[in-house]
Amino acid sequence: MLMDDHLLAMHGGPRSKTVPFGTGRRFGDEELLELKEALEQNTLFYHYGQKVKTFLTRFNELYGVPYSVAASSGTAAIHIALGAAGVSVGDEVITSPITDQGTVVGILYQNAIPVFADLDPHTYNMDPVSIESRITSRTKAIVAVHLAGNPCEMDPIMDIARKYGLKVIEDCAQSYLTRYRGRLAGTIGDYGCFSTNDFKHISTGDGGIVTVNSGREADYHTAHAFADKNYRRLGQDVIRDLHGIAPNYRMTELQGAVGIAQLSKLPGICSSRSHHGQRLTWAIAGLNGITAPQVNAGNESTYWFYMLRVDEGVLGASREEFSEALAQEGIPNVPGYIPEVVYMQPLFQKREAYAGSHFPFDLTGITYERGICPTAEGILRTAVRLSISEFYTDQDIDEMGAGIRKVANYFYSRK
Repeated sequence: MLMDDHLLAMHGGPRSKTVPFGTGRRFGDEELLELKEALEQNTLFYHYGQKVKTFLTRFNELYGVPYSVAASSGTAAIHIALGAAGVSVGDEVITSPITDQGTVVGILYQNAIPVFADLDPHTYNMDPVSIESRITSRTKAIVAVHLAGNPCEMDPIMDIARKYGLKVIEDCAQSYLTRYRGRLAGTIGDYGCFSTNDFKHISTGDGGIVTVNSGREADYHTAHAFADKNYRRLGQDVIRDLHGIAPNYRMTELQGAVGIAQLSKLPGICSSRSHHGQRLTWAIAGLNGITAPQVNAGNESTYWFYMLRVDEGVLGASREEFSEALAQEGIPNVPGYIPEVVYMQPLFQKREAYAGSHFPFDLTGITYERGICPTAEGILRTAVRLSISEFYTDQDIDEMGAGIRKVANYFYSRK
C-alpha cells in the first residue's frame, strides 16, 4: 500500500513540483550596448562593420580554432560546410535520422543524397558501425549530429572518414562547449556547424557559425565565399569572378552585435546546464523501467534538453501514461522528440525534394523504408523529453528527479 505522499498527483496526491521553475532574462544591457554601437557604425553590412568580425574573433578564441565563417542560420552553416567540402550532384552524405530538418536541407540543396545511419540506443548519437555499413563509392561526407548536447564518438568516426577519404562535418547546433574526451565538439571534424537561433544555448534571433578546422587558409576562403554568393570579399577588393553557384547566407551586424554579448554568457550557460543534467541523471539512477541518457566516460554534455527512455514492459505502463502522470506532478514533458525519424517525412517517402521531380533520389534509386534504422525508431517510440534551463535551480532539478522517481515507482509497484 502506497503512503499518501506517494500517491500520484493525478490520483489526489501532492505534486512533486512545489515551486515555480526558475526563470531569467536572456538579453539585457550588454546586448543593447552592442546594438547601439552597431547602429552608430552607419552600416549593418558585415564586410564594412566590426560586429560580425569581433563575434567571430571571440568565438575562435573560445574554441581555439583558426578560422570561422558567420552564417544566417544553423541550417545555412551546414550547407556552407557541405559546399566548402565539395559535396555535389549525386554524392551521398551519411547523417542521423533523429535531427532537425536543417541537417539535411543543405545535402539536398547540393543535389546530394542523404543516407541515414542508425544510432546508439543510450547516447542517441550515430553508431560508427552503422556509419561504415552505409558507405558506398558515392559517399562523400558524414554529418555527425551531436544530439542535445551529447557528443558523438568522434575518434571512430574520424578513423572511418580517413579510411575512406571522407569529409566530416559536425552538427553542433545543440551542443555548445560539449566535450569529447577533452576536445570541443566542432573542432574535431573538417568543419563544425553551430546555430544561434532563438532555441539554442545562445541566440541572435537567427544565425550560425562554421568552424574551418583544417588550418588551411584556402579552405577558409572557400567556405567564406560560399556563404556570400561565391564573392571573394576578404580583402579590400571584391572579386566577382564566379566559378560555381552559392547562396547568400550572410550574417548582419545586428546579429553579430547580439552574438558578442551572448558569447560572453556562454560558458556560464553551458556550465549550468551540464550541472543540471548530471544532477538529474544521478537523481533517477537505478529506476526500474527508466533509462537516463548516457554520456560516455571522458565526455561532457551541455544538455540542450534531457531525454530519457521508458521501457514499457519493465515499467508496467505506456510511455504516454508515464508522460501524463509526470505532467500532473507539475513537470512539463513531451513524449518523443520529433514525431518520426527524418526519413519517414513525406519528402523522403515520396522522394520529392523538388516539386514534380524525383531528383536527386533517382540518380541511385534510393528508397527509405521503415525499419532501416530500427534503434532510432525505437528511441522515438520510447523517449520522453524534459527541458533543461540555465535558469533552473537545484531545487527545480531535485523536484524533477523526485517526480520521475515517484511516477516510475508507482507504475512498477502496481505491476
